[in-house]
Amino acid sequence: MPYSSPWAPLDIARCNILTYLFPPGTVPSNDPVWIDARNPSNSLSPLRALSWIKRFAVGLDNIGVTEHQAVMVFTPNHLFVPIVYLATAGSKRYFTGANPAYTVNEVAYQMRTIQAAIVLIHPSLLETGMAAARQANIPIDRLYIFSDKKHPTTYGVLDWQSLLYSEIDAEHWHWDPLEGDAAVQTIAAINFSSGTTGLPKGVCITHANLIANSAQAISNQFEGTEYTADNPDPEKWLAFLPLYHAYFQLFTINIACKLRILVYIMPRFTFDDYLRYIQRFMITRLHLLPPVLVMMMKRPETARYNLSSLKHILSAAAPLSSEVQNRATDQLRVVVSQGWGMTEPTCAGFIMPGMAKDMTGSIGYLLPNTEALLVDDGEKEVVQAGELWVRGPQIMREYWKNPQATQDSLTSDGWFKTGDVAVTRDSKWWVVDRKKELIKVNGLQVAPAELKAVLLEHNDVADAAIVGITVHGEELPRAYIVLVDGAEVEKSAEIVQGFMAARVAKHKQLAGGIKFVSQIPMSASGKIVRKTLREWAKRDARRVEDKVKLRV
Repeated sequence: MPYSSPWAPLDIARCNILTYLFPPGTVPSNDPVWIDARNPSNSLSPLRALSWIKRFAVGLDNIGVTEHQAVMVFTPNHLFVPIVYLATAGSKRYFTGANPAYTVNEVAYQMRTIQAAIVLIHPSLLETGMAAARQANIPIDRLYIFSDKKHPTTYGVLDWQSLLYSEIDAEHWHWDPLEGDAAVQTIAAINFSSGTTGLPKGVCITHANLIANSAQAISNQFEGTEYTADNPDPEKWLAFLPLYHAYFQLFTINIACKLRILVYIMPRFTFDDYLRYIQRFMITRLHLLPPVLVMMMKRPETARYNLSSLKHILSAAAPLSSEVQNRATDQLRVVVSQGWGMTEPTCAGFIMPGMAKDMTGSIGYLLPNTEALLVDDGEKEVVQAGELWVRGPQIMREYWKNPQATQDSLTSDGWFKTGDVAVTRDSKWWVVDRKKELIKVNGLQVAPAELKAVLLEHNDVADAAIVGITVHGEELPRAYIVLVDGAEVEKSAEIVQGFMAARVAKHKQLAGGIKFVSQIPMSASGKIVRKTLREWAKRDARRVEDKVKLRV
């Protein structure tokens, strides 16, 4: 029997995400929601946001970007990312974002895969974005400079605001309400994920997915409190994770807009600024990753700031031990809770509810309208411990133009195979291992297959395998490499590290080190024996930890 949420099912709307956030017959608030943390006088209210959304949607119509085409952004955070996200999705186009740390090859791969109709590129990333566009055969007139202020034409690339229609001309634009099944079928965003294995894939998230996960998380947030969605707690949030990431799309864009919560947006993370903004703006709730929580506990800078406004911290996107969680709760005098999610279930599947205190390291309870199964290696149902499968209205529609990956990950009756190994007791859940190969670095996914493919481009590398190694409580990619005959071991590690640094984003680099071996452990069928790799990594962890500094 599937496990069910302990909370009553929700009546979840099926409509356009814009209808959910801006209901017909209501006047959007003119109070700020999205605020530039560096310059708080620069902000957007829902009322002003809706005007920008309409202007951009009509502008896309005008340059011939049709429905069901992708609008790609390649930028750090700024106030207009939510505008492009909502306008693109709401006009029945596909929003997709690329990691601003990506290399030319990585950005080009996503451009080609998604067949981007236009690409909005931050000025600081223009050269990388243009080089990637050349690789992906995207013409220069489909590239636009994208920031929170107008920018002069550079290398023939126009500013994105040249697309916008006037407020008066765009005022009468209306979106398709996408009622019922149309919301279930219409893709709103394509967020890239490595899934349970392999190269990054586009995860097709529908309007119904976005609304369901927003409604589920909102219900969870108020469970057991005096507040409701119609009468929310007057909170203040601080957002630093990139808005191409599903975690912050859910909370920073959709939920913040729905609940009219003040969100201060950082363009990039620096620890001192993070603490300073918490103090200055009296932030009440943080959505963060475990490494940031560890920094708050261990770095001396924390003691220099007044963080007493904080009431709640949600840690997600990577595992957090109960020991660290409990120390953080005591040290910071704040409720620290955990959640679990992936890109494929839009964002979240489990969260500890409301202001509930948990000392066990649990990821919480199933969200409303969500079910779970535990299965063994033969995909037979088991109880209490096994691979976690989840089902609910937040589960993706499919992988973009990859029917085989979709078939491998989604069952015919709607179960998504997460690849995580979980246990449950008394309706609470814990993730205890990962069946999948995926490595999580600061909440970002790293696919061993992708790194191996890059390594094998090096002339001195005969074979390789990548595995996660835990160093100072953080998972990092580590490579075991077989060199070709004649390669010099003494020089090769530094050379290979430099080779990788030029080809992959920082979080994908081999920060867990390199070890040269005579052969990669393989099964009789030719598959890498990942259990052996994990044993090697566990054996090597202490020695690597002595060499690698705590990343702060």
